[in-house]
Amino acid sequence: MALEGPFWRAIAVFRVASLVYAAALMAQAGGYERPVLGWLVIGVMALWTAVATFAYSARSPRRRPLLAADLAIAMACLLVSPYVEGAAQSVRGTMAVPATWVAGPVLAWAVHGGRRLGAVAAAAVAAADLWVRVRAHESPILINGAVLLFMAGVVVGHVARLAAQAEERLQRATRMEAAQRERDRLARDIHDSVLQVLAMVHRRGRQIGGEAAELGRLAGEQEAALRDLISGRPPDEGATDLRSLLLRHASPQVTVSTPATPPALPAAVAEAAAAAVGAALDNVRAHCGPGARAWVLAEWGDGPLILSVRDDGPGIPDGRLDEAAAGGRLGVARSIRGRVAELGGQVSIVSVPGQGTEVEITFPA
Repeated sequence: MALEGPFWRAIAVFRVASLVYAAALMAQAGGYERPVLGWLVIGVMALWTAVATFAYSARSPRRRPLLAADLAIAMACLLVSPYVEGAAQSVRGTMAVPATWVAGPVLAWAVHGGRRLGAVAAAAVAAADLWVRVRAHESPILINGAVLLFMAGVVVGHVARLAAQAEERLQRATRMEAAQRERDRLARDIHDSVLQVLAMVHRRGRQIGGEAAELGRLAGEQEAALRDLISGRPPDEGATDLRSLLLRHASPQVTVSTPATPPALPAAVAEAAAAAVGAALDNVRAHCGPGARAWVLAEWGDGPLILSVRDDGPGIPDGRLDEAAAGGRLGVARSIRGRVAELGGQVSIVSVPGQGTEVEITFPA
């Protein structure tokens, strides 16, 4: 991510500054028994500083092999320090040859993996540092360095993770804003062209009558669905907006009434409920004629989800549903009852000859 770049550059600067500090300590301390070995350690540190600075500058190499090698080299340089210091190691407060340079891998692990990996790297380096101090027979053993390593690993890891999350939210907000601008532009274009044509076809079809009336009805339904699509707000993340799905069925012949607040429903439930309502409306058109009126009423809240579809058609004769199921016509049995039953819902159908039909769909709370 882009916000990680400053972290890696800061770690590179820290490595170089720590290397210079370690070299200065090596040059000033004349009591080391094996100065040649000490300068060899400084040379390894300088070489790895150059390699790590280059490797961490690109995103692709920042993986576990590089991180493991970084930590291993730092611990090796730290564990060699007692052999370089010799008698000077017994002097209390003597700085190890790598000095603060060993904190570089801890910071790298923290930026890459957050506070947990930062704490793991700090524990490894701190264990090596404590081993060096125990070998030197320090009394008491100072743990200030270990504490500072843990604090650096946890704090830097936490800050790096917060920065990554902030960048992700910023990118998501930018994408949403761009999508909304594109949506607004399309809405203007559609309103000025497609919606006006559909409205004209709907109006003229009703005026002409006959087959043109059916074409006008379909155009009116598509106009209502398209208006809802370009003006409706997107559903909450992790849920499907049942209200938007139901409003797509609205037309001059179909009235849809829903609460103002959309329910937060799982996608499977919302899609099944909307599909069942669509199947009920298809039955109204097929058996009551193209001019039949239908009303869809939705209720939700703390209780169960209740959807009802009522029409003003001739009603369903007694036994007609059973005959249709036996004859292989499974619109009600499969498209409505079967779909709802799979999700634990229930369907009740009340029909009075000459007074229309009402299909009520109920999902538990």
